[in-house]
Amino acid sequence: MIPFRQCLLGLLVAAHPLSAAPIASPVAAPVEMWMTTEDLRLHLTPQAAPTWQPGTSVPIGAAVIDVVPAQRFQTVTGWGASLEHSTCSNLFRLPAGQRDRALARLVDPEAGIGMNLMRVCIGTSDFSGEPWYSYDDLPSGGTDPDLGRFSVVRDRAYVLPVLRAARRLNPGLRFFASPWSPPGWMKTSGSMVGGELKREWYPAYAQYFVQFLRAYAEEGIPVDAVTVQNEPGVDRALEKDPKWHYPSCHWKAEQERDFIRDHLGPALKRAGLRTEIWCYDHNYNVEPKEGSAGLAYPRTILEDRRTAGWVGGVAFHHYEGDASGMTRFHEMFPDVPVHFSEGSVFTIWGGYDLVERWRNWAVSYNAWVSLLDEQGRPNLGPFPATSAILRLRSDTLAVEETFEFHNYGHFMKFLRRGAVRVASGPSDRGLADVAFVNPDGGRVVVLVNPGEGPQLVWVRCEGKAFPASLPGRAMATCRWR
Repeated sequence: MIPFRQCLLGLLVAAHPLSAAPIASPVAAPVEMWMTTEDLRLHLTPQAAPTWQPGTSVPIGAAVIDVVPAQRFQTVTGWGASLEHSTCSNLFRLPAGQRDRALARLVDPEAGIGMNLMRVCIGTSDFSGEPWYSYDDLPSGGTDPDLGRFSVVRDRAYVLPVLRAARRLNPGLRFFASPWSPPGWMKTSGSMVGGELKREWYPAYAQYFVQFLRAYAEEGIPVDAVTVQNEPGVDRALEKDPKWHYPSCHWKAEQERDFIRDHLGPALKRAGLRTEIWCYDHNYNVEPKEGSAGLAYPRTILEDRRTAGWVGGVAFHHYEGDASGMTRFHEMFPDVPVHFSEGSVFTIWGGYDLVERWRNWAVSYNAWVSLLDEQGRPNLGPFPATSAILRLRSDTLAVEETFEFHNYGHFMKFLRRGAVRVASGPSDRGLADVAFVNPDGGRVVVLVNPGEGPQLVWVRCEGKAFPASLPGRAMATCRWR
């Protein structure tokens, strides 16, 4: 298995947004540009090629974005979303050919936007159309210390076939996995809803991860990284209203620290597995809040040197705090990769949010839920969803691309494996930008204009500049060599 930190992004170069075309020569088209408007009047639509001019010719008082390729930051390790049960079951409503075409829009580097990192669930999450399950469910009062009843057979109905199809469409696709709950018999609540993992079952739960990783590898799905718990601050057993009951497990930072150090890390090593462990997997708020410990949680884990030796990264969500929390974490632990593991974006402001996440040291980004129908289903959980990256029309089984699909495409389609974020700016809520250098030396800058009015900006790099005109509520990707 290739180490996860070496698994980076693919590139799609397009004349039509979803069809490959050769890179234009510097003489014929020194700058290439694609545009999307929030109303989808333009959707990854190629624009007339701007022309380079001497940097000194930029008009006085003009808005300027300076790109400095020599000033480098983090290396991107992946972009993607999730192939959780809701998405996979919707895909299985489609005939096989249509299913592949829908998946290709997401993961194929040539026919789609080239996602190359997908989150999968260890058991079910709250987004599912069937009753929640783990891989070792027992009748009340039962235990299974040796995990003799462990099985991923239920995932074979539609989850594993979708994952295999996605990997066939993009052999460079990588996976990381997160549990929403251990088996209920291991927990203080006695169910998958809330409670904590009993310390007596720490060794068995570490083996649960080992068995999951081995089983998925045997099914043709190698998993490159795991998180210990999705949103460890959440305990839904405390909710009186059963509406809020869904798979969850509460962990304190000290509990996750001890579990990684004394059980999970050693268990993976004994099994010969090179799967990374990403700690935390919750919000990037700086100050602790109810149900969200924030940065103190991963700090507690990583300040223990023995535990830190087992940890390959930290994972963040965005439901509390803002992206600057990731920079605060990076300043404390500059050698620990920062992964953004869950948090969807919507509207043109979602483009701004994506820029902010990359400007704050994220090395990967994963949206949550890839495909829902027009009613936001299936979804047994309490959080309503009205949209995802793709939308399935139940009456015709047509799959539609939302604005979010094109939003992600502005990043994913034009970045190659090993892209490095470089200095650019200024960037703010009036006009956001983020820039990268691809391994072949190509430059990419994404511009987001969330305002109502048009904006003319000059992009200046290494002594030359070109003008880029953005309509209101629009985003553009510019690429040059």
